[in-house]
Amino acid sequence: MLSTHLMIGEVSRPQGIRGEVKVRPVTCDPERFYDLEYVFFKRGETYVKHNVSVSRVDGDAVYMTFEGVSDRNEAEKLRGEELYIDREHSVELPEDMNFICDLIGCEGVDTNGRSLGKMTDVMQPGGNDVYVFNGPLGEVLVPALKIVVLEVNVEEKRILLDAQKLSEVAVFDED
Repeated sequence: MLSTHLMIGEVSRPQGIRGEVKVRPVTCDPERFYDLEYVFFKRGETYVKHNVSVSRVDGDAVYMTFEGVSDRNEAEKLRGEELYIDREHSVELPEDMNFICDLIGCEGVDTNGRSLGKMTDVMQPGGNDVYVFNGPLGEVLVPALKIVVLEVNVEEKRILLDAQKLSEVAVFDED
C-alpha cells in the first residue's frame, strides 16, 4: 500500500529571531513550496496539519514560518521536523515516473525470474537515476533506463528488469 503522505523537506534550523525556519527541501522543485498553505508533521501513525507561510526560496533552502511560532525559541523546537504533504495535493507525475518513496522497498526481478532483492536507494548523480538493490546477489546498481527497467508496479512493490541488459549495464557487488 502506498503511503498517504509524502515527505517534502526537513527543518534544519531557526532563521532569525521572529520564528522563521530554514528548510532543506527533498523535492525536485523547491519553488513549489510557494504554493503551500499547510504541511503535516508525522506523529506516530498520524499526520498533524500546520499552517505555513513561505517567505523565500534560495537555492537549496526554503525559508518559512509556522502559524503560532513567533520567536527563535519556538522555532528551535522545530529543528529536525520532517514536513509532509498529503498525496492528493502532490504534483502529478508523468505516466512513466514514480515518487522515490514509492520505489523504495520494491522487489527487483529480472526476466529470468532471478531476484535482485529490495530497492534500498535511488542515487541521482546527474544524468540517469541509479537504482540500488540489496538481496541474494549483494548490492546491485542498475541505471534507470527504459531498455533495462521494463515494468514498475509500485502497488505490488515489484520492478521487472531485462536480464540481458542487466548483464551489460548493472554493477554487481564483487564480494
